[in-house]
Amino acid sequence: MLKQSVLQPSLLFFPRHPSLPGAGASGVVAFSQQRQWRRQRRQNNGNKVRCAAGANESASSLSGQPTFVVESRRPATVKAAITVLLTVGGEFAHIDPTRGLDDINDLLGRTLHLELVSSDLDRETGSEKKTVAAFAHKAKKGIDRVTYEATFSVPANFGEIGAVVVRNEHHKELFLKDIVLTIDGDDSAPLLFDCKSWSHSKFDDSQDRVFFTSNKSYLPSETPAGLVRLRQRELEILRGDGTGERKKFERIYDYDVYNDLGNPDSKPGLARPVLGGSDEFPYPRRCRTGRPRARSDPKSEQRSATVYVPRDENFSEVKQVTFGAKTVRSVIHGLLPSVSTALVDSRMGFPYFTAIDALFNEGLPLPPKDSTHPFRTIVPRLVKAIVGGAQNILQFELPEMIDRDKFSWFRDEEFSRQTLAGLNPLSIQLVTEFPLVSKLDPSIYGPPESLITAELIEKEIKGIMTVDEALEQKKLFILDYHDLLLPFVHKVRELEDSTLYASRTLFFLTPESTLRPIAIELTRPASPKQPQWRQVFEPSWNATDAWLWRLAKAHVAAHDSGYHQLVSHWLRTHCCVEPYIIAANRQLSQMHPIYRLMHPYFRYTMEINALARLSLINCDGIIEKTFSPGKYSLALCSAAYYKLWRFDMEALPADLIRRGMAVEDPEAEHGLRLTIDDYPYAQDGLLIWSAIEQWVADYVDHYYPSPADVAADSELQSWWTEVRTKGHGDKQHEPWWPSLKTPADLVRILTTIIWVASGHHAAVNFGQYHFAGYFPNRPSVTRANMPVEDATEDDLAAFRAKPEAALLRCFPSKIQAAQVMAILDVLSAHAPDEEYLGKDAEASWTKNPVVYAAFERFNGRLREIEGIIDARNVDPSLKNRCGAGIVPYQLLKPYSEPGVTGMGVPNSISI
Repeated sequence: MLKQSVLQPSLLFFPRHPSLPGAGASGVVAFSQQRQWRRQRRQNNGNKVRCAAGANESASSLSGQPTFVVESRRPATVKAAITVLLTVGGEFAHIDPTRGLDDINDLLGRTLHLELVSSDLDRETGSEKKTVAAFAHKAKKGIDRVTYEATFSVPANFGEIGAVVVRNEHHKELFLKDIVLTIDGDDSAPLLFDCKSWSHSKFDDSQDRVFFTSNKSYLPSETPAGLVRLRQRELEILRGDGTGERKKFERIYDYDVYNDLGNPDSKPGLARPVLGGSDEFPYPRRCRTGRPRARSDPKSEQRSATVYVPRDENFSEVKQVTFGAKTVRSVIHGLLPSVSTALVDSRMGFPYFTAIDALFNEGLPLPPKDSTHPFRTIVPRLVKAIVGGAQNILQFELPEMIDRDKFSWFRDEEFSRQTLAGLNPLSIQLVTEFPLVSKLDPSIYGPPESLITAELIEKEIKGIMTVDEALEQKKLFILDYHDLLLPFVHKVRELEDSTLYASRTLFFLTPESTLRPIAIELTRPASPKQPQWRQVFEPSWNATDAWLWRLAKAHVAAHDSGYHQLVSHWLRTHCCVEPYIIAANRQLSQMHPIYRLMHPYFRYTMEINALARLSLINCDGIIEKTFSPGKYSLALCSAAYYKLWRFDMEALPADLIRRGMAVEDPEAEHGLRLTIDDYPYAQDGLLIWSAIEQWVADYVDHYYPSPADVAADSELQSWWTEVRTKGHGDKQHEPWWPSLKTPADLVRILTTIIWVASGHHAAVNFGQYHFAGYFPNRPSVTRANMPVEDATEDDLAAFRAKPEAALLRCFPSKIQAAQVMAILDVLSAHAPDEEYLGKDAEASWTKNPVVYAAFERFNGRLREIEGIIDARNVDPSLKNRCGAGIVPYQLLKPYSEPGVTGMGVPNSISI
């Protein structure tokens, strides 16, 4: 009960283990208590129950959340401690004439102006109560933070404190970590405002910042009357008005099409199509920057040295989170240009395989002028100092795959194994119909039937069964890049030093749950100058056909590499998640429980996406220079979005079922029975998926006891509507979008998004250097046609004389290989301050014992999953993850040390 005459936290404790708040049986009690209270709340028409002597407990006390309430006849003293994190350049990171004025303000104690806001309206006037204001003064300074303090005299009957309004009196922005309120020095039950936000200078924008308490989350209908206006005002600020060029300090979230990848004002060859907003190039939306339009193409946006993201999405100046983005920038803008300078001939390839080995054994000397470049300290794994420090050398670490078995990349069994346990395990699918038939227009692309015949298959599987029997027993699987790549073949072939085929690769499932490749079909469609060319290649025991088979595998590996990077990685994670983030910030208040659930899974993604648009997926960027589709990379990505992307199929179980890799089975674990028992990505992924789903279900159940609660949540419904109609507007009329009517609907939607941002992204990102760092295993581009395509006798003679040379000519050039290897090393690395799935609870979760109990169960399950994965990786019966020279499948192992480890599942797409 609240004592009279003081500002007192009200907290109801449930029985629990003393070392685990909210855990064990207490969670059951808490969930039961919550459901009972929710029913009572609806019976009371949503009116808030005031907690006082002899009264019923309030919603806050039942959830175990401290509530600051003044119902006394005299003022109470509240103290605030404000933690400001220092930026990379030092305290407030600026040296200019305003610094002296700011220092004086610090001495005078006028740096931060705070106002406490009551959650209640004035009982007499029905209007908002007058805020209580005070200036904060600097109290102490640490290595990486400064603490400010303020004291407030809170008047009688002020009620519950629900928000703090902050005005930054400095001339430069500050990064606020948190604000903690206590009563007369009693810090046993503080009121927390977990800010983690930049506070702009009042000289940049006179609009003050509002922070809502982290101790309590509110659905829109539950918003205390005194906070309704602030809740709406904050959302209006975050939405903006859709006009003007965005400024660095702003926090405005809005949509735009991808019209900033080209640079037509530089030269016509750098023009690129606008992605999104058209039937020809459908695409998800990105964050609007408002930059001026290009002079030579009004549909395109001018490029600039930096790309706007809402300020709270850009944490690159804070020490604890600088590793990822700064390292990527250093490699792109420092190291890669040095590689180009060191290797003047952009078409120079590798004359021998020993020249490839030299990248790891000896390294690549960089120009002397770069001897003191800071990338030596930023990427020490790669850039090392030659004796005496006179020059830098780029020396690559040996990828784990090659360190374990130098010749694994050459073998068919490893080629097949990686479709299930490699970098792109999301493309392999079951063959359900035969013959294989294209869906493309035969009048343009030629006969639709594949050249892979039943006779060929039965010959390759030694006649142990017919094709019909193989289909019935689910023995045939395929990597099918035929229809996606065929329209781009001639376009890519017009580019310098590049070629492309459409491909189909067929596999047979062995009794040991391993795949064996049995045929590769490569196709070049007809053109005005050439007829169609296509041929099927098979494993062979004669030398010529065996080398043709190896070359065909190199082309397929390049197709899979490009599809992985553009579709499995960029499109399905980075690109498609950004609209969810934009919509959440525009439609969900920061006090909304679903916003607070999803925020850690959205953190840092918009910043890394902006960096990608600046230097990775842009015209003449890393992707275009080093991957097969070249300048058509993002057009191919748009085609994949149109043909393949469906939100309902981004859920792991649905994706596995769609590809024929699993079937629903109520008796099986997770309700699915895998088509291939030893499918490491699916096995481990379903463990992560089910853990996420349980955590989300517990959280959603706490706030939404019934379908009526979901339907009545105006902010939640607006968020989901905007995701579909704006963020993915080119697909808004598709019938497969899930409805949002029940708690179960919400659980599936949120679980899907969290899975994509965490497990899916981890599976396709953090193994990049392990599997593609030795580029012959996964060449990013192929530069030479098959020796038998339109070959002359002289060509065939040269191939027969030295087939190894044909394979080396097919591989990327030295510049392409070095650039890809360097960028993949950085993208595969975990930051020292990585935020891993289920490891650390958000402040708002810890303040609610019911939610915290659910999170602790989530944390415990993920640690259990680590042990399960470890056990699987040493099980000799699982031959796709355990065996001589095999890299264990650890990409979905939840936690990792910093660096390139090939394991670890971060919360979000942070690199």
